[in-house]
Amino acid sequence: MVTPPPGRDPHAAPEPHTARHIAESFGVDPERYDRTRPSYPEAMVDRIVAASPGRDVLDVGCGTGTAARQFRAAGCTVLGVEPDSRMAGFARESGIPVEVATFETWDPAGRSYDAVVAGTAWHWVDPVAGAVKAAQSLRPGGRLAPFWHVFQPPAEVSEAFATVYSRLMPDSPFNMQATRPPLEVYQTIFDKVAKGIREAGGFTDPEPWRFDWARTYTRDEWLDQIPTQGPLTQLPPDQVAEVLEAVGSAIDAIGGGFTMPYITIAVTATKAA
Repeated sequence: MVTPPPGRDPHAAPEPHTARHIAESFGVDPERYDRTRPSYPEAMVDRIVAASPGRDVLDVGCGTGTAARQFRAAGCTVLGVEPDSRMAGFARESGIPVEVATFETWDPAGRSYDAVVAGTAWHWVDPVAGAVKAAQSLRPGGRLAPFWHVFQPPAEVSEAFATVYSRLMPDSPFNMQATRPPLEVYQTIFDKVAKGIREAGGFTDPEPWRFDWARTYTRDEWLDQIPTQGPLTQLPPDQVAEVLEAVGSAIDAIGGGFTMPYITIAVTATKAA
């Protein structure tokens, strides 16, 4: 479960699903990840459940179980698939059963589900192979629904992050300078997911579902979340501290906190009967 940073084309070479060292780096601190990463709109969860033929859910890249717990609270039985054993272990502590594997290599073993979901994780899955495996795992009429958060911190906060990160990691593949609106950047992901679903076959034409909401962060809350981001999981502690100091100063300068507008997008399709 990772959100590509705003401003970076998430499908520049190498593509995310080939960058396994990043995809499997988030378990360095699963407790922080679970504590700081935002949950998903209840309206989206309810709509996915209502649009599925039953309540057996497979959560791909379930991470620490954030989305899985929400679907369980909505009355679903949930199985997680997660490549990082540390994240899987954390999810199990909250009662979510998890099998450790990449989704492309995971074996359904004859089991089938009413919905296959993925919270901020499907970009780590090969878009065609993942859709094929989802089709194999879904019952007729079952729903595939990967979803993501789209967000943009205040310009002062983003610029402080980009400046210090570029100085510390001048050769990083992550371009932290925002050159396009976040929704436009993420549209690259959504288009590729839809294309993979169409190429896999066996699904209705994919459609996007949009949910708008917002969350207010204090300085400390946002700084607590930053080390869970993909670029920072690769940095040594002293460099992470430099990033946090720069971003913290920027937040102090705008009043010690901010309200983040979020757009959560689900790209969804139904398995043909």
